[in-house]
Parts: sequence; structure tokens; C-alpha cells
Amino acid sequence: MQADAADLWKRHRGFVAAIVSAQVLTQIGAFTLAALLPGYIDRWGLSKTEAGWLVGIFFAAYVPAVPLLLALTDRLPARRVYLVGTGLTALSHLGFALADGFWLGLVMRTLAGIGWAGAYMPGLKAIADTMEGSAQSRAVSWHAAGVGIAGAASFAVASLLDALAGPKAAFLFGALSATVAFCIAWNVLPRHMPKRSTTSTSGRFLDLRPVLRNRKVMAWIAGYTVHTWEMAALRGWAVTFLIAVSAQHGAPNWLPSAPVLFTVAGLAGIAVSVTGNETAQRYGRTRVVTWAMVVAATLSVITGWTFAAPVVVAALAVLLWNAAIYLDSSALTAGTVQAAEKHLRGATMGLHSMAGYAGGFLGPLGVGLALDLGGQDSALGWGLAFGHLAIVTLAGLLVVHILGRAP
Repeated sequence: MQADAADLWKRHRGFVAAIVSAQVLTQIGAFTLAALLPGYIDRWGLSKTEAGWLVGIFFAAYVPAVPLLLALTDRLPARRVYLVGTGLTALSHLGFALADGFWLGLVMRTLAGIGWAGAYMPGLKAIADTMEGSAQSRAVSWHAAGVGIAGAASFAVASLLDALAGPKAAFLFGALSATVAFCIAWNVLPRHMPKRSTTSTSGRFLDLRPVLRNRKVMAWIAGYTVHTWEMAALRGWAVTFLIAVSAQHGAPNWLPSAPVLFTVAGLAGIAVSVTGNETAQRYGRTRVVTWAMVVAATLSVITGWTFAAPVVVAALAVLLWNAAIYLDSSALTAGTVQAAEKHLRGATMGLHSMAGYAGGFLGPLGVGLALDLGGQDSALGWGLAFGHLAIVTLAGLLVVHILGRAP
């Protein structure tokens, strides 16, 4: 069996490498706006709520698009869906580079969310359809690593290009990268459905009722929803926060720029996530998730108020909070997978992804609303903006414990 898996990996590793490369190129521009948000707030005269919409609408667009586009991959070659996804991603970055205000920017961000829905899970499915067993697991892990690294690197890449040639250059780079991903997919993805994928396509897609009745599954999905809520809020606003603190108090010359700091935070988060899942298997998933969410809630309250502290203190708080958020990321997803009934795993993961991205929409928007209500660029405003997430996180933890007690 191991020999068969090794042979399968050897035969398909070039294909896997091509698709992972395409995913990296598609994702490399994903957080360009988050990295350059302070400049767009000033340039377009945005309120913090409008800025929150621009960040969050990406996630909101993903939620209804992903079940439809994933359903199509059961009836059409994944190639067609993936090409639409990378094409829309390229178009959204190009359009944002040319946009001159909130409304056109919002449309382009919506297209970006739909584009990612057409690339992320369909790309993963295209890999999984060619593999089985340990070879499939290895391919999926490479896919996850590529997407995670590209997402983290997008902050530093956008900052560098902005410094060299302005914000439009950063978005044009994202458009070019997604176009290259389109070309890779055009050349390597199969033009026809795999034979085993042409069966059982007449059933109802993503019937969520049996999933909703599984209390343990819904417990982990609730945890993942507030986890993504909090992660998207920090990811969308961390650079803006750190730049605001630097403007208020100054920054030492040795301290890296805010986008570079958050790139480091993202890369460290990938390692923390893997460690968290291994720790959960050893000491208990519920225990690790509880500890991680309590620490993250505490740090969300602390971080906003560090606006009044030196930027080094604020940066340390951001890095620690980000690590706490990542600690239960893989553990929550693994919990959903393990609690799912095997014949409902696809529908379960569909709901898991949709709920998480719904939280991803609410997080950045909530921060923007709180900043407008509490006072922009003040300790009170940022204290409310980040601190209110503690209520969300602890409420989610309560639901995890209530639903996790299966009758």
C-alpha cells in the first residue's frame, strides 16, 4: 500500500506542484488592501466603517459563491470553474488598481471574493481527485501550506511594491500573478471530468439539515466561525492599527514596518496552528480550544488599549494575539472533520467553510463600526474596536461547550 502511494505521488507530484503554484499566485494579492488600507482611507476619504466593508465584503461574497461553484465541479470539469475563479481574481485586482472611490472598490472586492471561491476549494478538489490515501494527504498539506504562506507574504509584497511604485503597482502585481495562475491552470488541469466524478451527481447538493442535527459538528463549526471572525478582524486592521500607533508615538529605526511584522505573524501562525492541532490530539481538543480562545479574548481586550503605549508594546500584543488566534485553527477544523458522518463530510465541510467566512465578513466590519463610534485613532476607539471581539469569542466558546455535550 505504501509503495502504491509512493508511486501515485511520483506520477502526480508535477501536477500537484503546478496547482499549488497557481494557488500561491492567486493568493499572493489577497491581503494587498489590508496592507495598504491606511493609505486608501486617506486617499478616498473613507470612514472606518466603509473601510471595514471593503475588507469584509471579500468574505461575504465568498459565502454564497462557494457552494454554487463547488456544486459545479461535480457536474463540470474543475478546470472551467478554476479558470473563472482565477480570471475574476485577476479582474478584481486590475479593477481595484483603476478604482477611484468606495463603490467601485466595493464591486472589485466582491469580485475578488467570488474569484477566491472559484479557486480555493475547486483547486483543492482538483488535487484530491487525482490522489488517494497518504499521497492525497500529502498533496492537501502542501496545498494548505502554499495558501498560508502566500497569504502571509502578501502583506510584505504589497508594502514593498507600494514603496517602489505606489499602491496601483501592488494591485497590478496581484492581477498579473492571478493571470499567470490562469495560464497554469489552462495548461495542466484536465479538460474532462474524472471517470469516478461522473457518478452520483443527481443527488441534492449540500443538504445541511443532517449536519445541523449533529451537535458535536455544530459545536466545532460555531468555534470556527468566531475564530475566523476574530482572525479576519485582526488581519484586516492590524497594519492600520500599528501605523496609527507609530504616527502617535514614533517608532524605533530597528523595528520592521507594520506589513512586514504582520507577514512574520502570519508565517509564525502557520507553525502555531500545526502545533496546536498536535497538542490537541495529545491533551484533548476541547481543552486546547478553550485555553486558546480564553487567551485570545484576553489579548483582544489588551491589544486595543496598547494604542496609548509605545509601538513596540503594541506590536508585541498584536503578535501574541495573532498566535493565540492561530493556536486553535487546525484543531477546530480537525474537530469538524472527525465529528462529521462520513457520508456527510462534503456537506459538513461546506457549512464549516461558509460559516467561517461569514464570521470573516462580520469581523472587519465590526472593527470599523467600533472605531467610528468610539473615536478614530484613540485608545478608546481601538480599545472598543478590538475589545468587543472578546465578547464574540467567549460567546462562541460557550456554544462550543453547550453543543459539545452530546445528548
